[in-house]
Amino acid sequence: MIASVRGVVAAIAPDSAVIEVGGVGLAVQCAPGTLAGLKAGAEARLATSLVVREDSLTLYGFADDDEKHLFELLQTASGVGPRLAQAVLAVHPPDAVRRAVSGGDIAALTRVPGIGKKGAERLVLELRDRIGPVAAGSDGAAGGVLRGDWQEQVRQGVVALGWSAAQADQAVAAVGETLDGEVPPVPVLLRQAIRLLGRTR
Repeated sequence: MIASVRGVVAAIAPDSAVIEVGGVGLAVQCAPGTLAGLKAGAEARLATSLVVREDSLTLYGFADDDEKHLFELLQTASGVGPRLAQAVLAVHPPDAVRRAVSGGDIAALTRVPGIGKKGAERLVLELRDRIGPVAAGSDGAAGGVLRGDWQEQVRQGVVALGWSAAQADQAVAAVGETLDGEVPPVPVLLRQAIRLLGRTR
């Protein structure tokens, strides 16, 4: 098991990054919020989970160990594979996922592309007793300093989650209209864009 990687970020794509470790470039699948915290040419550490299939080895990367552990826990639920588990964490920070599961918040869980009402109910039923403690008063708004190109980062994140480029542009414009004063971190803006899109599906 590759538990983490540390190295220079060689490249960043809409849904993955290449981290150079000891002269080897490792392709790591990441959620948009994780990618937003990376910078090409800079060193980074990602907690990782290796998913082994008959025809592939896929490395999934996370900003911290908490996200990684939750990613692995989500996959123990019926019908949840690595892609869907990563989509959950792209929409909600770990504490929000725990709150939604422990509190039976079906509406929050169905905001994730690929999770319907029955799937959300199954997640609650199967994981409620194992999801872990919920941090009081946390809204998941912590994040890195926003760079000036937040629009493109949010747009890429929305497209990577399955919406069209036109829908992504609309969501970015709608999020921009809500901003007043200090701009929040990219992961927060991305979640806002996904919430807006969820209402129009």
